[in-house]
Amino acid sequence: MVNLQASPYIWRSQPGYLSESGSGFESIHILLGRFLADRHSPSPLMHRSVVEHNPEFAWGQGQPLEKVIDSQAAFEQLLMNPQLYRNAIAVIEPWEHVGHNPLGEHVRASINVAYLAQVIADCDTVLFPLWSSGVFDLDKLTAVLASGLAIVMEGGDPSLRDPTTFAGSRCSHDDLIAVTERILLSRSPTSAPAIFICLGHQLAAQAHISLLQKAVQAVLTSGPLVGDAKGKSLRSLQRVCERIQSVGQSLPILKKTGRQVANGWTHPEFAVAKNESQEVGDRQLLHYQSPDAETSAIPEELTTAHEITADQHEGIIDTTIEYEHELNIAMFHSDEVNEEAILFANWAYRLIHDALIPCRHVVANSSLSWLIRLPDAIEILCSTAEHGEVVTECSATCINYIDFETRKVRRSFTCQFHPELLSDLRVVGVREPPTYAELKQDDGARLFMRLLYAGMQE
Repeated sequence: MVNLQASPYIWRSQPGYLSESGSGFESIHILLGRFLADRHSPSPLMHRSVVEHNPEFAWGQGQPLEKVIDSQAAFEQLLMNPQLYRNAIAVIEPWEHVGHNPLGEHVRASINVAYLAQVIADCDTVLFPLWSSGVFDLDKLTAVLASGLAIVMEGGDPSLRDPTTFAGSRCSHDDLIAVTERILLSRSPTSAPAIFICLGHQLAAQAHISLLQKAVQAVLTSGPLVGDAKGKSLRSLQRVCERIQSVGQSLPILKKTGRQVANGWTHPEFAVAKNESQEVGDRQLLHYQSPDAETSAIPEELTTAHEITADQHEGIIDTTIEYEHELNIAMFHSDEVNEEAILFANWAYRLIHDALIPCRHVVANSSLSWLIRLPDAIEILCSTAEHGEVVTECSATCINYIDFETRKVRRSFTCQFHPELLSDLRVVGVREPPTYAELKQDDGARLFMRLLYAGMQE
């Protein structure tokens, strides 16, 4: 066993809690597949309570929730034990809770992530409560996060539109965007997939825009590239970036009422704005429908690019909607990611990726080499509606990365909804822990596990 200096609790030296032999990538993947295979089979895990040593199922109060990285000492201890984070889900908390449910309880949704993973697949969770710890060395933190089974960026109560709402946190609005950018750039053939939830979904949207702004600035101000003697490669990239900048600077963000909330990608509400109405409770997920080119202010080239992305890629959530008669997931938010911003980001990523293909060997040996790690495309997967009226157009996205050499696709996901919460919006430990059989029937739990299952295969 490993004794954590910053905590009176003891870390398990071996991943896994329910299985006598411990757990690892293969066993976790198999158990996820078993859970998803049907809606009625019993749990193949030992009949041991996951709350046996932690009746309140609270972080830092005992196994299996003992791995809370809330100090530099805890982080350094984790670095010394890579087997613990390589066989676990890393959960990032941007805030201490995601809001208050209708009963007035604050909802620390990360607890439900840990419960689902442990009960279904005996998969451990390592918690990074950045709101209380602050950001550790960003290079080391990113390396740890990317080395695990998956990264989950949880939701939070503050509004991304207003940096002052993050006051009191040791991780600022800008810090969180920087962490999110690093996660987006860390997806590789050997890295963990990421799932961004609610505020995490919004952080990802903002990070897409800031990364594109940085990419455009870097290309337009770049000096000559080694191996690009005639400057052909750089000129090609610069023409693409000039086009992206032109559209980005002039693209308006409009609500269904016609009210303009932002004009251009430097506006603080370009990526995320206040929703027309707050969504709390179960919502049915619907297929995303592209805007009508004849009536929309969105340039047709953006919507066409997205339709091509949707045709070329499979985003799990959209396919699940196709297979299920109805898919109901818990919503819990008042801000939303703007449809226009994601359509723009998809279009811009596609342009950059295509421009890089013929000159990637030149760019790979230059100060612009980080551009190779940008996503290839983003697909909007679904929307939600209330009384037949769409409330949130961009309820989930699939972030696609295509390897330049193998052409293999890797994916990460974002969702405005909370698949880890049941319809009562209560956390395990406050509410009675759901059984394996109950989770088998829950749309959110099944969708969350399906994202993990698919992401681990890439």
